[in-house]
Amino acid sequence: MTLIQALLIALFGYLSSNYSPWVFGQLGGWYTMGRPLVSGLIIGLILGDVRTGILMGAAVQTLYIGLVTPGLSMPADLNFAAYMGIPLAMVAGASTEYALSLSVPLSFLGVSLVYVVASVNVYWVRKQEQWIEQGKIKKAANAPIYASISQFIARFVPIFLACYFGQDFIISVVQAIPTWLGDTFVIFGKMLPAVGFAMLLRFVLSKNIELVYFFVGFIMIAVLKMPIVAATMVACFLAYLDIRYTAKKENELEVEVDE
Repeated sequence: MTLIQALLIALFGYLSSNYSPWVFGQLGGWYTMGRPLVSGLIIGLILGDVRTGILMGAAVQTLYIGLVTPGLSMPADLNFAAYMGIPLAMVAGASTEYALSLSVPLSFLGVSLVYVVASVNVYWVRKQEQWIEQGKIKKAANAPIYASISQFIARFVPIFLACYFGQDFIISVVQAIPTWLGDTFVIFGKMLPAVGFAMLLRFVLSKNIELVYFFVGFIMIAVLKMPIVAATMVACFLAYLDIRYTAKKENELEVEVDE
């Protein structure tokens, strides 16, 4: 990985981090470029291997597909998992499963840095309040920019150092891993996306009948090998029937209440 590539990856890692204001706020940063699927595309473009970048990004995305981050409660940091795990796995020539295994501890490291930055930025909140009381409106308006400096240090610097100086270390580690341990990483890496889908189903499924729909879809794709388009058409038909049945049932209940 060249110096320019490491700088670009670190820059996008900062721009897509949580609370970074520069790319249409959180909408363009955290919720778009910060998603591993999009991150994989960006990293693939920078490293010149878009296909591998997207594949690794999609794999990491499945792990965190059911992740919910209310407020500042973050069980994992997708930004760190993607912008450090994916490029390091790519330059090491590792498999998608290695990228998944690498992204998990990095996501926890990212969460720790988020809380450190939040604690440091309390200072700027107090300074902003003081400037407002003193009538220094221009300084108060620039307080978020000052606060973004700590965010830049906590994101850009570690991602750049890991990508530029850590690539040789990662390559040597991957090459030194015994076959049995590498196979273990592959097995756990293949299991991790199932954890992501389980987290998603936990939030999405609210009625038992919805679990039936899930298994019907699984059978169509995994067992019957139906094309995605055909399975989508069946899903739309079932969704239409469910909506019609639910609406009819609600109307009947309203009529009974009125009577």
